[in-house]
Amino acid sequence: RVDDMIITGGENVSPVEIESRLSLHPAVSEVAVAGLPDERWGKIVCAFVKRRAAVGANELDDFCRSSGLANFKRPRRYVFVAEIPKSPVGKLLRRKLVAGEYRPERDGAKKNIMSPQ
Repeated sequence: RVDDMIITGGENVSPVEIESRLSLHPAVSEVAVAGLPDERWGKIVCAFVKRRAAVGANELDDFCRSSGLANFKRPRRYVFVAEIPKSPVGKLLRRKLVAGEYRPERDGAKKNIMSPQ
């Protein structure tokens, strides 16, 4: 959808393309990508990840690099969540993620927001 398009540094980024790449990682159960406000870039690409196995931001970033995803499309932040918010019919609710309406993984929010180095 056009409303979901992320404009970062003047480039258009489709969240669906990034979600489909990240969902191929064996440790990722579910993923949703949204643009978060950023002073320098307008918006930054952020991946909200529900893990099925232990994986960190750096490993996911390396996975994106090796999958051929363009550098400007790579998520600059990873947030590990307990659940991806969805409507009663199962539609992904990106606006809730952007608004901060999600449950971080149970071991504390500080450990769950990571930026790759």
